[in-house]
Amino acid sequence: MTDTAQKSSAATTADTDRTEIAAATREISGLIAEWVELRRRMLRTPGVQYAVRVDGELIASGALGLADADEGIPLRADHLFRIASHSKTFAATAVMILRDRGLLRLDDTVATHVPALADTPLADRTVRELIGHQGGVIRDGDDCDYWQLMRDFPDAATLLEDLHRDGVSFGANEHFKYSNYGYSVVGQIIESVSGRSFRDFVAEAITGPLGLPRLTADLATGADGSHPDLAAGHSLLLDGDDELFSLRNPSTGSMAAATGFVACAEDLSAYASAHVTGDERLLADSTKRLMQRTESIVSADDEEIGRYALGLELHTIGKHSFVGHSGGFPGFVTRTFVDPKSSLVVSVLTNASRGPAHQLAVGIVKLIDLAVKTRARGADDEAEPDIDLDTFATTVVAGFGRTTIARMGARLLLLHPEQDDPTVEATELTVRGPDRLEIASRPGYGSAGEPVIYQRTDGAIEVVRLGGMSCWPEAAFRARRRQQMARSERVNTPPAPAP
Repeated sequence: MTDTAQKSSAATTADTDRTEIAAATREISGLIAEWVELRRRMLRTPGVQYAVRVDGELIASGALGLADADEGIPLRADHLFRIASHSKTFAATAVMILRDRGLLRLDDTVATHVPALADTPLADRTVRELIGHQGGVIRDGDDCDYWQLMRDFPDAATLLEDLHRDGVSFGANEHFKYSNYGYSVVGQIIESVSGRSFRDFVAEAITGPLGLPRLTADLATGADGSHPDLAAGHSLLLDGDDELFSLRNPSTGSMAAATGFVACAEDLSAYASAHVTGDERLLADSTKRLMQRTESIVSADDEEIGRYALGLELHTIGKHSFVGHSGGFPGFVTRTFVDPKSSLVVSVLTNASRGPAHQLAVGIVKLIDLAVKTRARGADDEAEPDIDLDTFATTVVAGFGRTTIARMGARLLLLHPEQDDPTVEATELTVRGPDRLEIASRPGYGSAGEPVIYQRTDGAIEVVRLGGMSCWPEAAFRARRRQQMARSERVNTPPAPAP
């Protein structure tokens, strides 16, 4: 096969993969929304935004819960979140744009572009070392209680004072050392080289070409730390009995390149799609390959704990080799995955300290992958023909928890939506009649090989007997069935009718 034919074949395969992922995501978009909302409530997270794109197209999106729990404000898809260390992807992208314009080299030193640091140990650290966290720069300064909202984020003068006083912990390339201060210096380098403020250069070179004006390097808030477009961050839950509250929402001063950006999930995922192979609106594919390849394998005590490229975290989930980033800010936790090959992008934003953004993003990816795999298998040859599979799709509840029966392509699957990973022990079901399914025969601790029987009234599902156990739609379980398990007769007494 010629090189041209090989490239054509690879392109066709990639296009097919993207088409199948888009179709699978579109089909299970309701399931994704249902699972994310369930996990949001179980984990007591005030609000969650999520967005899924394939080939740049927005396939699934949701805004669930509250933008501000104190005020009871519902979350909208256009509410902005602090996306924190996602900011580093923008700063690194800006560096690569300046590099491609011939205005900057990755082996340029800090002193070349920030003369104010020429008399510090940072002087000979390179741009590449900074954006790959190999510069040994102190992480957040020697007084970083701004992360606890005890003082303002440092301004440029404070940043320079801190870097002069105690700017490095290690030698260049001695260790991977994640550094917000290092990226704050990257922001100064970008300003020096471009002749513009960091915010303005990002708007001109990144968010402007992508048509994303609301995705900005920082957002000035009022005296009380609020902004009408900005969702409120919420406090850490110290334990299961704790109550959360809304936090102040400060701007980030000289640290915008490290942690200042704000975005909604739909806009963040649109930006992330520009890092997919074949999309050269910001960077050529050759530059993206340089930016996305492994720069550091992060290990501690002989155990790998992460991988980092140039401004991008690297993760493997199933067959996906993702780039992207996470973000943590007082009251916010966020996560974006980008598969440059398949073009799948998943962004999840939460407005709670220790919010489950990473867990939710991984779960969405696994649901999509399961749907792609199941759809590829086609119809079950043993199933009863000519029965609408959608009539079986439901989520029911029993004393042991929830069970979801979902259609994926021409098959039905039994899922456990209360799990961190909703695809754990996903089991296929075969249609044996208009109100009867059969659980796949396989080894395990469940009800393998047993029937799932539906009882309906006027077509509506009343009860599902799953492996012999009665399960109900959640509203019915809460209203009538749950209390029957109680020891106390008082609990079993129906509430008095409203006057």
